[in-house]
Formats: sequence, C-alpha cells, structure tokens
Amino acid sequence: MTDSSQLPRRSFLAKAALGVAAVQLTSIVPAFAQSAGTGAVRRLEPLKSIDAGSLSIGYFEAGPANGAPVILLHGWPYDIHMFVDVAPQLAAAGFRVIVPYLRGYGTTRFLSVDTPRNGQQSVVAVDIIALMDALKIQSATVAGCDWGARTACIMAALWPERVKALVSVSGYLIGSQEAGKIPLPPQAELQWWYQYYFATERGRAGYEKNRHDFAKLIWQIASPKWNFDAATFDRSAVAFENPDHVAITVHNYRWRLGLADGEAKYQALEDRLAKAPVIGVPTITLEGDANGAPHPEPSAYAKKFSGRYEHRLVSGGIGHNLPQEAPEAFAKAVIDVARG
Repeated sequence: MTDSSQLPRRSFLAKAALGVAAVQLTSIVPAFAQSAGTGAVRRLEPLKSIDAGSLSIGYFEAGPANGAPVILLHGWPYDIHMFVDVAPQLAAAGFRVIVPYLRGYGTTRFLSVDTPRNGQQSVVAVDIIALMDALKIQSATVAGCDWGARTACIMAALWPERVKALVSVSGYLIGSQEAGKIPLPPQAELQWWYQYYFATERGRAGYEKNRHDFAKLIWQIASPKWNFDAATFDRSAVAFENPDHVAITVHNYRWRLGLADGEAKYQALEDRLAKAPVIGVPTITLEGDANGAPHPEPSAYAKKFSGRYEHRLVSGGIGHNLPQEAPEAFAKAVIDVARG
C-alpha cells in the first residue's frame, strides 16, 4: 500500500464517450480474454515481454501502435488487473496503453541471479524508464496507484522530459529513509502494522507462507466497501507467485524504515528524492472517499505540484484500489490530463 514518508502516511468518461468506446473496442483492443458463459473473470491477455535494464518485463499492450503512449503502474499487493477496465477504455480512446508487471510480480523476471532483489523506491522508477527505452517511447503519460503512483511521481520528478503528464492516486508519495524515522501518532502507527511485521524474520516467513491470505486481508482493509469476489482476487493473486515477490516486498518495507540498504548506484537518485522535489508536469491526483489505507490529505501535497494541477475526490464508497473500483473516473483523469 501507499505512503508518503514526507507527509502523513497513506485522503467520467461521459456516457457518449463510453458509447463510442464500446463500438471502437473490438477493432482497436487485443483480446481481453473471458470465457463466455463460464463466469470467468476477464484477463489482460495476451502478454508480451521485453528485456529492459536488469529485467525481462512482462506487460500487456493495447490500442493503436501509433497512439499517444500511456503507461499504467500497479501497486502492492495488486497486479496489472488493477487496470483491467481502464486499459480498454484508454485503448478505445486511441491511446497506446502499456501495463507492465513491476519487479517481483507476474511474468517479470530478473535477467541475472546475481542482481540484488532490491525494492527501494528509485529502482522501480529506473525499471520503467528502461522499459520506455526498450519500447522506444520517448515520453508518455504515466498513471498509477500505490507503489505505481509513487513510481509515477518519481519519474515525473527526476525525468520530467520522459513524462508528458501524471495521474497519481493519493497524491505525492515520494519519501525518504530519514523522514521514515519520524514517529507518528499511535493511531497512524497502527495502520502500518504490516510494515513492522515485514521488519522481522517471522514476518518474512509469514508472508512467504501466507501471501494469498495476507494480500486478501490487505485488499479488504484498504477497500472496506469493495465487494470483490474470489475470482477477482485470485486473478491477481497469481502474480504474487513470482519467485522474487517476497524478497522485493520485504526489502521495500525494510528499506523505508532504514533497516535494509539500497544499492549504492542509486544513492544519488535517493538523495534527490529526499529533498521532496516539486513536480512540474501536468497532474491530476485522485482519492477515493472510502480509502482504508494510510494516505496523506490532499491539502498536504497540493503545493508539491507546480504545473497544471487538479485534485479529484471519487465518491461512492471507493477504496484504495481506485482504478479497479472506479475505472471510469481513473480513465477520465488520464484522458483529461493527457489531452489538456
């Protein structure tokens, strides 16, 4: 789940457009597989893969090859199906949509067994810049939730020439190890129980053994009014069987608390991020009205965006997984900021 160590941690498409999208979808979008009559959930398929940086990145692509690129970034403990209803809307609107599995998820794999299974914040952004290089994408609208939102914010802050526009659920999520040392009020600390759990060997072993049920519990806490069914959760849970998933997850949370080192070659990036750089690209931030995960208040981060900026509150019992719970609102934000 998201947090901002610098701030208090972890606050449509129009009907006509949707009608046009529905007509266009079959001609623009590749198979969003679903077994007719079986009740099976739709999947983002077929998947592609490409070597990028230290990874072979698995990703889904939809929309015209010459469309304006949009990269959608998922979080923990979620996967690319966070955007299962967003991707077809954007593809039907004419965008080239790329939805990658982050390191430690799904079909993404390290190219070398010797590469550290590092989950620090900057390295995930480095991965996506490498993906853009491999796909020969110079600039893209980048949108995400949770770890994906943090990654998108980091990309916009450090490589603004590569980010045309930004959509970030829960706002400005760039943190630092130093800021992570500052204690919060007890109620706020309570929300971070799993971060402290992961700081122990018992926590690592427990997540390894119970990752399915653990992730499901996080979904329930983070989105208390989202009545997802077992098939919807199980579709994403497959991504957590990645052999590096536990190591990446545990390192990410231990790194935030200063209990694990990052790689020295990324320290210069972390030093820049520790200064909480202002983001200048056009941005829309989103928040659900029933987000059960720790998240900063919009007023706490509004001044971190110096370019064209708008915050939108999405109502109707929308929790932390906003792209999956309110896909029309998320897709509209992407279209609006990309075309604004």
